[in-house]
Amino acid sequence: MSRDFLMRDTAETHRLLDAMREVCDPLADTVIGELFARGQVASANALMKHLVAHVSLDQEQMPEPLRSYFVRSGRLPGWVDPALLDEGQAMFNRCGPLMVVGLVCAALPTCYAGAQGVQVLHLTARMEKDVLRRVVETAQMVVDVMSPEGLAPEGRGLRDAQKVRLMHAAVRYLVRGSGRWDPAWGQPVNQEDMAGTLFTFSVVTLRALVRLGYTPTRREAQAYYHAWRVVGFLMGVDERLLPEHVDDGDVLADLIFSRVFAPSEEGQAMTRVLVERLDHLLPGHLFEGASATLIRYLVGDETAELLALPRTEGGSRLLEPLRALGRMMEEGSEGGGVMARVFELFGRKLLESIVWVGLRGEGDRAPFHIPATLRESWRVGEAEGQPVGAV
Repeated sequence: MSRDFLMRDTAETHRLLDAMREVCDPLADTVIGELFARGQVASANALMKHLVAHVSLDQEQMPEPLRSYFVRSGRLPGWVDPALLDEGQAMFNRCGPLMVVGLVCAALPTCYAGAQGVQVLHLTARMEKDVLRRVVETAQMVVDVMSPEGLAPEGRGLRDAQKVRLMHAAVRYLVRGSGRWDPAWGQPVNQEDMAGTLFTFSVVTLRALVRLGYTPTRREAQAYYHAWRVVGFLMGVDERLLPEHVDDGDVLADLIFSRVFAPSEEGQAMTRVLVERLDHLLPGHLFEGASATLIRYLVGDETAELLALPRTEGGSRLLEPLRALGRMMEEGSEGGGVMARVFELFGRKLLESIVWVGLRGEGDRAPFHIPATLRESWRVGEAEGQPVGAV
C-alpha cells in the first residue's frame, strides 16, 4: 500500500481497515483453538512457561499443532533486506536509552489512547502490578528483537515474536468466551489494532526520538522502520498493513490513530497507573514528577487530553529551557546534542530501574537480559554489585 494510494483513495483504505477490525490471525488462532478442543491447554501452558524462562526449546518434543506453528511462524518474509535490518538494529544499539524513553513514555501511552483496543489490556490487567510487568516484558521484547542477530534462527527476538503472537491468540480465545467483550469493538486484538500497536514501536518511537533531541537520517529512519516491519510480519500483521516505506507508515499510522483514538475510562486508568509506576521506578529527586510532563510532551496535547494527563507547570518550566538550549546547540546539525544527552541519562536511569525489577523475577520468569555489547554501548551500570542483565 503506497502513500499515493493512501492519499488518493482514503475511502478505500477506510473500507480495508473496517474489514481488518473483524480479522485476527488465522495461523495462531487455529493453533489455540485446536489446543482447547483437544484438551491440551495444560501442556500448552507448560510450554509457554518454558518459553518465558528459556530462549531455546526442542521442537521435536512439542505436541502438534505447536510444532508446526513454530516452524511456519519462524520464517522471515521474502522481502526482508538483511543489510537494512542490520542497520535498524545498529541504530537501536546507538540510541537504546532514548528508544526506551520513547517506548515507555510515548508508545505505551499511545496504545492506551485506542479506546477499543485498550479494552483487551484492561480486561486482562491487574492494574498496578500488571502495568509494571508489561513495561518490563515489553522492554525485554524490544531489546530482544532489536539486538544483533535477534531475528536470526533461534534468536531471542524471533522467539519473543512467536510467543507474543501465540499469546495474542490465547487472549482472543479467552476474551471471546468471557462474556465481557462488546462486538462493537471489533474482534479482540484484531488486525487494525495490531497494526496500530506496531506503529507505536516504529513510527511513534521515531517521532519521539526527534522530540528527545535526536534526529535520525532518512536512511536510519527507514532502517529502523524496516526492522519493525519484519517484526510485524512475524507477529501476524497482514502485509497490506505493513507499507514498505517509513513515509507510508507515517500516513497509515495517523489514519489508524484518527479512527481509534477516543477518551476511555480504561485508557485513562491505565495511564494513571503507568505515571505512578514510572515515578516510583525513577530513583532520587532529579526526575521527580517528570513522568506525566514527559508523556504529554512526547504524545502531544491532543492525545494527552484523551488520556486525562494532568498539566504540571513545574515540569513544563523544566522542559522549555532544555528544549531551547538543545535547539541552540544543535541548530544546523543532525543527530543528537545536549538535549539528547540529558534524555539519554533519563533513559539509562529508567532502563536500570526496569532491569532491577526484572532481576527480581516472578516465578519461572527469566531475569531481564541485555546483551553485553548493548550494556557497554549504553553504559548501563551495575545493580546490587551484579552486572546488569548478566546471564
